Amino acid sequence: MKSLPFLKTISLLSLLLMFSCFKEKKTEYASTEEIPVNREMIAELTAPPHVPAPVGKRKAKKLIVKMEILEAEGEISNGVRYVYWTFGGSVPGSFIRARVGDEIEFHLQNHPDNKLPHNIDLHAVNGPGGGAESSFVAPGHEKVFSFKVLAPGLFVYHCATAPVGMHIANGMYGLILIEPEGGLPPVDKEYYVMQGDFYTAGPNGERGLQAFDMQKAVDEKADYVVFNGSVGALTGDGALTAKVGETVRLFVGNGGPGLVSSFHVIGEIFDKVHVEGGELVNSNVQTTLIPAGGAAMVEFKVDVPGSYVLVDHSIFRAFNKGALGLLNVTGEENEKIYSGEQMDNIYLPEGPGIQKMPTTDEIKESDVPAKSFDEQMKFGKQIYGQTCIACHQAEGQGIANAFPPLANSDYLNADVDRAIEAVLYGLSGEITVNGNKYNSIMTAQMISQEEVANVLTYVYNSWGNNKTVVTTEMVKKVKSKK
Repeated sequence: MKSLPFLKTISLLSLLLMFSCFKEKKTEYASTEEIPVNREMIAELTAPPHVPAPVGKRKAKKLIVKMEILEAEGEISNGVRYVYWTFGGSVPGSFIRARVGDEIEFHLQNHPDNKLPHNIDLHAVNGPGGGAESSFVAPGHEKVFSFKVLAPGLFVYHCATAPVGMHIANGMYGLILIEPEGGLPPVDKEYYVMQGDFYTAGPNGERGLQAFDMQKAVDEKADYVVFNGSVGALTGDGALTAKVGETVRLFVGNGGPGLVSSFHVIGEIFDKVHVEGGELVNSNVQTTLIPAGGAAMVEFKVDVPGSYVLVDHSIFRAFNKGALGLLNVTGEENEKIYSGEQMDNIYLPEGPGIQKMPTTDEIKESDVPAKSFDEQMKFGKQIYGQTCIACHQAEGQGIANAFPPLANSDYLNADVDRAIEAVLYGLSGEITVNGNKYNSIMTAQMISQEEVANVLTYVYNSWGNNKTVVTTEMVKKVKSKK
């Protein structure tokens, strides 16, 4: 009976020794390629802007990835059609999420209705062509190859079938995330954003089905530079969302094929940037460069509500070619961080006095009134060039997802009094123009009643509008109702 404590001690020591050996066995793999896989699983693939569930602390597995190539017509901008070549039916292609040590069995399937052969080059692959040499597949066929995931990071994949640039330019790119062992630190929201440049036979905004223009692509003169395959993909119902206090992680790629991205979120500072998608982390970054064929992970906490604009800070690409998205944040205001507008005064360098903004009642009327329709058009065009052109553009086409078109505008043509009121007093809140929603702000225009009549006459008699002639009497009538 007295020997039992001794036996218990021996048993306990044996268990501790076994446990110690087991712990050593878990960490004895000197290189990633030696990590054994534990069972088999089908990979979850997601279309942008969504991403699959985090890897977490799961063991390395044999991961089955089934990717279908689809050639399909879609809309690149309002009324502009384009035939995309896609991985998984979306541009960018389906997001793939794995971990170091996984063995990926890749099934590349070329739909029988497609017209061309394709393949895939994954920058996460250590091997000839990143898998391209093993995956060249004709329509109606499937190719299978496998690879061991050796390094963590955020990697681009793309088609590498000749002409390579043409296949990429038509939308054949995406991201594969390789998480480290134990996974990435958790955050509240994760999204998938990828930039690409498109080259069409017609100029930006020309409606109808547009063909790919090889010469523009060679010259890197993109007609569209967009996030997630089309103008406005990340606005309206497609806008990203978050709540005040949440940390957002964006997996940002650049398919190119030609242009570097200067990725920026207006109104935010990136707390962390995984530079070029790797292990190097930079902090407190305003704008990060993402090369064609590269990626970055950016993280930031949102502190105040509002709409935050995602842009390529080569800024004409954002406001004129489409590289613009929105992150809509809801929650409580925090005036200690951001007060919003507190005052709207005029600054005059002649002296220290602060003066108030003038109202339209205080604006002096034009000394030289228009004496004919031709003069109204002439004077109106001058006013338009001075006050309206920046937002609504030279031909009244507006700026997609930011400022509505004045050309052939159903909103404008439906109610001339409403148009006069907008020029006099400004306009804010959501409106629908030609089937598209806009929610920007137009400030009151500090011009005379005659100038209001002239500029609106010019607009109504240009670009396919209904040829209304606006008079100063009409402007006065609208103003008298206020």
